[in-house]
Amino acid sequence: MAVRAGLVDPSEAAITMRHEEAALGLASALPRLLVAARRASATVVHGLHGRRRSGVGENFWQFRRFNEGDVPGRIDWRRSARDEHLYIREQEWEAAHTVWLWIDRSRSMAFRSSLSDVTKLERAVVLGLAVADLLVRGGERVGLLGLTRPTASRLAIEKLAEALVHAEDDANHLPPPAAPIARLAEAVLIGDLLAPEEEIAATVAALAGRGGRGHMVMIVDPVEETFPFSGRTEFLDPDASVKLVAGRAEEWRAGYEARLARHRAALADIARRRGWTLTIHRTDRPATEPLLALHARLGEAER
Repeated sequence: MAVRAGLVDPSEAAITMRHEEAALGLASALPRLLVAARRASATVVHGLHGRRRSGVGENFWQFRRFNEGDVPGRIDWRRSARDEHLYIREQEWEAAHTVWLWIDRSRSMAFRSSLSDVTKLERAVVLGLAVADLLVRGGERVGLLGLTRPTASRLAIEKLAEALVHAEDDANHLPPPAAPIARLAEAVLIGDLLAPEEEIAATVAALAGRGGRGHMVMIVDPVEETFPFSGRTEFLDPDASVKLVAGRAEEWRAGYEARLARHRAALADIARRRGWTLTIHRTDRPATEPLLALHARLGEAER
């Protein structure tokens, strides 16, 4: 059976439900992706345990007497009204940290072959939202690089999905220029990572400039790994609209595989030098596989 591969129609590639009217917008965009993301995140248990000390957090720990130097705005007036003293309401300190997500929305992410049921874009979105859901349920803050502020809201993935739906099309294979992430923060970059190695290295260096950790997830279609083409084959660059015709495509397989191996080795070296990680995920595999790998690596950073 011949393998078919190419870009899906723009209306089909958009972050929307395929079988709904495209004009429905956000209302029809969220359900399928959110359900898939929550189903994936539900396979992983991720908890944040309190440290039993005063600090920033959402859980009540104790009341204590108001002391000179305390901020008056922290007084709990309801508790203070019970007797003659003023009381401060303290929260239990939690080691929540910020995780910045970036999802590649460039044109090449609309690619899908007959060997997979989903585009690279759809898998990247589902994985990104699943990571966000997992982290927020564990008490962490998540945000989209260049699109949203970090949040720990239980509605975080709805907010992130809304930001993705309404964001302008992005022709860039890499995150927008940004300040380095904080030392205790982490970045998760999800895309096909087909940009030149030097550009990826510069992006990682910029994000990790203050010691921030990060993780790269390379999303690939099965044909991008196996190169199952033979005979006369036409290849199209979706970003540059450049067309290349191979008379005997099978003769290109060895060279293609060698170039792909060099690119991945370069990405692995970039990650290693900065203390980051690299995960490669095929769209014909379950989204839970890279999610579990990311969960384990994010957990390592917490410990």
